[in-house]
Parts: sequence; structure tokens; C-alpha cells
Amino acid sequence: MDTTPHTKTRLAPTRIAPETFLIHDHHGEGTDPVSVALNTMVIRAAEPVVVDTGMMENREQYLDDVFSLVEPEDVRWVFISHDDVDHTGNVNALMAAAPNATLVIDWFMQERMGASLDVAPSRWRWLRDGDALDVGDRTLHLVRPPIFDSPTTRGLFDPTTEVYWASDAFASPMATPVHRVADLELVPWLEGIHTFAQYVSPWLELVDPARFQRAVDRIEALAPTVIAGCHTPVIDRGYVGDAIAATRSAPWATVAPQPDQSVLDAIQHALAEAA
Repeated sequence: MDTTPHTKTRLAPTRIAPETFLIHDHHGEGTDPVSVALNTMVIRAAEPVVVDTGMMENREQYLDDVFSLVEPEDVRWVFISHDDVDHTGNVNALMAAAPNATLVIDWFMQERMGASLDVAPSRWRWLRDGDALDVGDRTLHLVRPPIFDSPTTRGLFDPTTEVYWASDAFASPMATPVHRVADLELVPWLEGIHTFAQYVSPWLELVDPARFQRAVDRIEALAPTVIAGCHTPVIDRGYVGDAIAATRSAPWATVAPQPDQSVLDAIQHALAEAA
């Protein structure tokens, strides 16, 4: 096992559609043995929107990237897709830096976050799956993805650019950090979608097949030309159909088991040897 420290790869924000940018972060450099994306997004609408807030450990770079695209005082909306730490890690810092922003969450999200959410209720807006958000020059639609690990999850679809923010869905590990799935090998990428789906949503083994397909149908009916998400490189037009098809078959795919105690034993042994 390689225990040598590695410099973290820096990926600059990617323009994925007009006035729409993916903010990149990731865990791992291909030595863990894979990298997992930890992305967020900025929509420079008439009323600019920040989508999710990344990991606290990457706060300085995250805020630099966001504010390289939009001035802090111009941020009008901060949309949180769900309350996991990789989506909320910088919410308090971002809201403090963006005095005119309203935080788009829902009732259950603020209940689950509890005292960790340090944003005044006067700056909240509660929206759920099926609701819409008027951001001045367009209306964004909240559409829950078919794969999720939190009951508060809502995706976000922009009909102006046809970009869908999928939160934790359509996700796959990367061999090394890349901007787009076009930079990955096709078969490992599709197999990664199966694996990530089953790890994130272990309830898939319980789903009724027809009802699950209807959940995927909702996303396909949006006809997104780009899918972005926390844990995937950009899924451009030519790959959207593949991502949807892989998600349809995810509940019944055969995937590698999650690491067990023997893997932890090996990690602990390597750390002890390196000490």
C-alpha cells in the first residue's frame, strides 16, 4: 500500500453550459485506489445561484472558486440538495460571506442539521421535490434523483440550459481526477455507476422494479443535455443516455463488496510500518 503523501490535483471550474459552472473538488488521487469527486455548481442567472457548498476541508479553495465567478454580494440563492457534510460543509461560511443570499433548504433538512446550521431562519426558504424557484430570468425545478442516501434530497433542473444537478445520482469513482466522463474509460465508468448507486442507496435491493423505473423516467423526461453532480465528472450530451441506462439497471447489477475489516487491517499495518 502506497503511504507516500500526494499533492492534490487542482481542477479549475468548468463551464458546462451558458453561465453555468462546475466547481471541482475530490477525495483521493488514484491511490486510495480511486478518486471520488466532491463537486458543487454556480448558475449565473439574473439572481445567481450557488448549488451545494462542498467540504469544510476545502473551504479556502471552494470560496475562491465560487467568488471568482460571482461577487459575494450578488449571490441571491444558495441551494442545498441535501444535508450530508459533503454538501453542507461551507454553508455557514458562504452565507456569512454572501449577505444577500437566501438559503434554499426544507423543513426536514434544518431539523436534521440542528445547531450545525448557523444561518438565521429569516434567510431560509423551504422548497421540496416538485417545487420551483424563480431566479429572475428562469425558473429552476426541484426534481428528486432516483438514487439518494438522504430523505431530504432534491435535484435541480434548469430548463434554460437543460442542465440537471443530480446530487449523489449518476455518480462514479475516477481512476484519477478528470473534468468530464469523456476522459474516463466507458466500461469502468458505467460499472462505477452501478457500484456507487448500490453503496449510496442500499435500499435498491428492496425496490419494486416498475416504481424504480418510473423514478428514472422522471429524469429522462426532463431531457437534460448535461448532468452534473457531486460525485461525477461532467456528463455531457453524448453520455447522458448511457448514464440513465446504467442507473436503470443498477439495482440488479453485480458489484464488488465494500471494503471489510481485512482492508482496514492492511491500512493499519501500513500506517504502523510507515511510522
